[in-house]
Amino acid sequence: MLRPRSPILLLAALGAFALVLLTGCGSSTKTTATQAQTAASTASGPCQTVDQPAPKGPQHLRAPTSTLDPSKTWTATVVTNCGTFAIQLDVARAPKTSASFASLTKKGFYDDLTFHRIAQGFVIQGGDPQGDGSGGPGYTIVETPPKNLHYTHGVVAMAKTATDPDGASGSQFFIVTAPDAGLPPQYALLGRVVQGLDVVDAIGALPLQQGATTDGPPAQPVVIQSVTLSSH
Repeated sequence: MLRPRSPILLLAALGAFALVLLTGCGSSTKTTATQAQTAASTASGPCQTVDQPAPKGPQHLRAPTSTLDPSKTWTATVVTNCGTFAIQLDVARAPKTSASFASLTKKGFYDDLTFHRIAQGFVIQGGDPQGDGSGGPGYTIVETPPKNLHYTHGVVAMAKTATDPDGASGSQFFIVTAPDAGLPPQYALLGRVVQGLDVVDAIGALPLQQGATTDGPPAQPVVIQSVTLSSH
């Protein structure tokens, strides 16, 4: 068992490749690291200094029973102290997952949560009310992702533990900052970043807390100040 703070990297079945991911090293080459640092320097500006939010504690919400109108385009706008980006929800291929994320968004669930984990050149991960990778909304939904899904740059998917079935999710999500994360299609699809990908890349290149090398909490808080949902 790994620490619960790294739920999307529980890939023991992948053998040596999994070991590289689990140790938090080897998933980003020197070239990728250089690209990440370039992204950080060319983003719209440095992160604003903010306080670390207090954990919200255990949540006991109920899973939504309705889905979003698939005839509309649904966009979640995420405002952080490091900039703003927008996620287009993949309602057609992930109706249950997108409906869950939308329901949590409408409740203000994601406001004042953090990106608690940065795996440089790989992913950034957030959406945990506990702030350490161990929490969720109090429910789990399961929606098997498309078999041909590739977790490429800007794809947003949901975190799960090794013991969860494929496509299980709560509230934690990750955004791929690598050209291709090389993950198997086990993580529920949410959508793709369609605006502000430079902000995501800049977050992915931030310095980590002392003791971390390429995978761990950021040295300074990266706070989700608000998430709003729109459609057209």
